Amino acid sequence: MWSYQHPGFSVHQLPALNDNYIYLIDVDNSDVMVAVDPADAVPVKKACRELGKPLTHILNTHHHWDHTDGNKPLKSSFHCQVAGAAVDAARIPEIDIEVSEESQLQLGGIDVRILFVPGHTRGHIAFLLKDALFCGDTLFGGGCGRLFEGDAEQMWNSLSRLAELDDATHVYCAHEYTLANLHFAQSVDPENSALASRISLDTQRRIRKEPTIPSSIGLERSTNPFLRPADSQFCASYAALHNIPADALSVFTHLRVSKDQI
Repeated sequence: MWSYQHPGFSVHQLPALNDNYIYLIDVDNSDVMVAVDPADAVPVKKACRELGKPLTHILNTHHHWDHTDGNKPLKSSFHCQVAGAAVDAARIPEIDIEVSEESQLQLGGIDVRILFVPGHTRGHIAFLLKDALFCGDTLFGGGCGRLFEGDAEQMWNSLSRLAELDDATHVYCAHEYTLANLHFAQSVDPENSALASRISLDTQRRIRKEPTIPSSIGLERSTNPFLRPADSQFCASYAALHNIPADALSVFTHLRVSKDQI
């Protein structure tokens, strides 16, 4: 378990399954303890025992089993409340609180902003608590989610919204895919010095068995190939190389298809 302090709360990062991360949001001076995308109940229960605080809420970014399998056993053990997207409520196990971008959700006095970011799934949402973004499988370290239910335009619009957040926003995604993503990034953005530096630093982290996550919006904007289409110079050079239109959506779509073929 790795822990990070934010204004008014701590985030505890729990590895799960092969490459998942579950996050516990421990709100200061309150009884509120929140699990984000609990793939497995066991590490959550263990962490709650170690931290001496029971689970009160679950936040689900989307319906996939490796983000929701812990819902039922955790709700049974802690009688916690489950929050997920209203538009996808039928596929969120044990849901109690249906949220949308208009929802006024608070956890222990901390405002939670809901961002609708479809593409990976049609009902995918992200949760923003002050400077901490919990984005599930929409944005990864150096990558983005596959288009299982949405299309490229939806995903590009969703990623563009996340890229508009403050550079210092911490990115808590749900998988440790970073190095593989960055190797692809280097193949399509070889002259990017910030990317080369990131690969070096994140490689050392993984050698030490440390997570590469959280990253930041600023780091993703400068090194993540699926956010780079916002840069007109990158678009122009990439489009010329692949003989495609030089607009951001065309470049993003070509990148996503290319990554899917690896």
